[in-house]
Amino acid sequence: MSETNTTPEGTTGTATAGTPGVGGTAGYVWATVDDAPVRELFPGIRSRPLWTGENGAKAQVLEMDPGSRWDGIDVHDPGPEEVFVVSGTFNDGDHDHPAGTFLHAPAGSWHVPQSATGCRLFVFYPEG
Repeated sequence: MSETNTTPEGTTGTATAGTPGVGGTAGYVWATVDDAPVRELFPGIRSRPLWTGENGAKAQVLEMDPGSRWDGIDVHDPGPEEVFVVSGTFNDGDHDHPAGTFLHAPAGSWHVPQSATGCRLFVFYPEG
């Protein structure tokens, strides 16, 4: 079994079962945010996918420009969403959350992501 990873230099690397990878463990994965592909979701809101697991779990960085707002509501389905505010201030439609804030949104919950000042978020979907 092998997995392809983005190395810190932006090249592709592979950790193979039975072969020590980074940390001495096969399957260890890494990615550099600035080298991750960029996908614009809405004007001023970009996603940078970092990792997708076999069960559909996903890790990504979401970048929101000042004044950006999600188009409609963001419903957490099929599972929860976990967010760490890396920089700036994130607003979920009700509250401002400054850098250093962790948010857990259970499956079925929703919000309207936006940012008056801009922000960078680490977003994890444990169930896809």
